[in-house]
Amino acid sequence: MRDQLATLATEARRPDQADIDRRSTLDLARAMNDNDAEVPAAVARALPAIAAAIDAVAERMRRGGRLVYIGAGTAGRMGVLDASECPPTFNTAPGQVVGLIAGGDGAIRTSVEGAEDDDRQAAADLDRLDLRPEDVVVGISASGRTPYAVGAVRHARARGALTLGLAANAGSALGAAAEHPLEIVTGPELVSGSTRLKAGTAQKLVLNMISTITMIRLGKTYGDLMVDVRATNAKLRARSRRIVALATGADEGDIEDALSATGGEVKDAILMLLAGVGAADAARLLTDAGGHLRAALEASAARTGGERP
Repeated sequence: MRDQLATLATEARRPDQADIDRRSTLDLARAMNDNDAEVPAAVARALPAIAAAIDAVAERMRRGGRLVYIGAGTAGRMGVLDASECPPTFNTAPGQVVGLIAGGDGAIRTSVEGAEDDDRQAAADLDRLDLRPEDVVVGISASGRTPYAVGAVRHARARGALTLGLAANAGSALGAAAEHPLEIVTGPELVSGSTRLKAGTAQKLVLNMISTITMIRLGKTYGDLMVDVRATNAKLRARSRRIVALATGADEGDIEDALSATGGEVKDAILMLLAGVGAADAARLLTDAGGHLRAALEASAARTGGERP
């Protein structure tokens, strides 16, 4: 085990960090900040591979597939976090984006020792989802050798699902197991081996890209506006009104009327106001356009001979 870990960049030590316990707090904060600044460059080096993976993910999800993140420890928690943010941000359907963590939901808060070593449990966890070829499984592991993540990707690939392997070391077993290896080499951590630091930050950045850009490809935004937001609280209801205002320039009363007519659906309200159609027509245009607001606006303009957005 020691020899295997010694080969991993994420387990390496940097001589310039050997005295961190003797430094001032400000010096330590600067050192951490300098370390963190290395992460975006590491992600940038992998952007072509990330973009190709996202295009493949979006294609599967257009066919009704699910996006499943799976990992252990920090990596698993990152996946659960990203999955949990998709429903309020993009109004994804229940179960459309899923986060699985070794040891079950209790492991989100408390470490479950040994769970990461159980590749058979990973297969069982995925089997409970009844994987289909349209689905996508993203294995996440800083080391790239965690049995739970590697086993999950191998099992998913055998079932015909699209597989991505997100690791922080090059030449990883996880990358080799996946159709799309995403190896973001972030190097030694400030605290040697503590991959919740740079490696975890890289995972967060890449998962942000996977979910956000996929949702943009699926028509979940209009420009940079979050038009599929689910207004489940006062803040999000206010955001919905603001998004409609930014997209249309309409006055407050018309915005309220449109949102009321569409049951709070932001896309439909924008389409009503910009295209001058009723709520039923807006819903039908969006359905025909596969949920893409810009395409629905263009279809409405073509139908009436109006100006396209």
